[in-house]
Amino acid sequence: MTTQTAKRISIAEAIRDALREEMQRDESVFLMGQDVGTTPGGWGGPFTTCKGLVEEFGRERVRNSPISEKAIVGACAGAAMLGMRPVCEIQYSDFIFCCMDELVNIAAKMKSMSAGAYSVPMVFRAPTGASQRGAQHAQSPEGFMMHVPGVKVVCPATPYDAKGLLKSAIRDDAPVMFFEHKLLYGGMGGHRKDAVNPVFDRDIPDGELLVPIGKADVKRPGKDVTLVTLLRTVHMGLTAAERLAAEGIDAEVIDLRSLLPLDRDAILASVAKTGRLVIAEEDTLTLGWGAEVAATIADEAFPSLKKPIKRVATMDVPIPFAPHLEAHVLPNEDKIIAAVKGIM
Repeated sequence: MTTQTAKRISIAEAIRDALREEMQRDESVFLMGQDVGTTPGGWGGPFTTCKGLVEEFGRERVRNSPISEKAIVGACAGAAMLGMRPVCEIQYSDFIFCCMDELVNIAAKMKSMSAGAYSVPMVFRAPTGASQRGAQHAQSPEGFMMHVPGVKVVCPATPYDAKGLLKSAIRDDAPVMFFEHKLLYGGMGGHRKDAVNPVFDRDIPDGELLVPIGKADVKRPGKDVTLVTLLRTVHMGLTAAERLAAEGIDAEVIDLRSLLPLDRDAILASVAKTGRLVIAEEDTLTLGWGAEVAATIADEAFPSLKKPIKRVATMDVPIPFAPHLEAHVLPNEDKIIAAVKGIM
């Protein structure tokens, strides 16, 4: 009998482990993106998540691409239709708009348009969120993809979830949009060191670890108010909850983990218990994913509410480049605490 080992690692390392293990398990899995396999000893992509994989698997399976998101996604969608399981990566989620035709009109629709003859089992990885890189490298477009039937949208906030969800995404027969917050990667392997360390909440096992897509996770149980969070706001919510606890307010923190499918049952169950809901997201306030969560509660759990729903989100402006202005428009722990206290 073999003994499975476990370790504490960053999200970047957890993603790398998931890619390596799935490539070892299934020869149809390959990677494509900008700088993912430039040279042996290279960075392995802009955030080092593919570091070392080209040395192990070669350039046939770790394929460097031109600076063309349309080419990356179009090639991967075609390969997926022919039986491969590509994992494509773009350098920033802002560049998703350069390949929306390939994502929305090909990958998302092909199974339906072909009456099931073709599936598109591809994973689309995209670093997301603001990190002092300016308006064109700071958006959080996860909510855009909720409006696209045929894709799944996954957003891990911890190393455990990053590894387990990515392995599940690679094995899924649908196209999966896999968003990773730039400030949650952890150590950058010699590249950038300005990342916020994620919560190392548990040991990460080597080998098989699958987290189901579409299941939210209660990161902190509570009875007075529900905080619905995603990606970086998970950590803001946890910090806010600890500060609120010191004042006698017991907040439950839900990490959605997936937006499509959305775990409405978990949200409904929590609000039925607490009677109060605060939604914290880095997307803009108008038509962000939080609006869908709020609509779900208003439609299905209105009698449970003791107070109005509150949303904490990014202001409806392009993300500023100046650090103090960026911080001003983004959500933070203080804004979450203020929203909670406003409905207690």
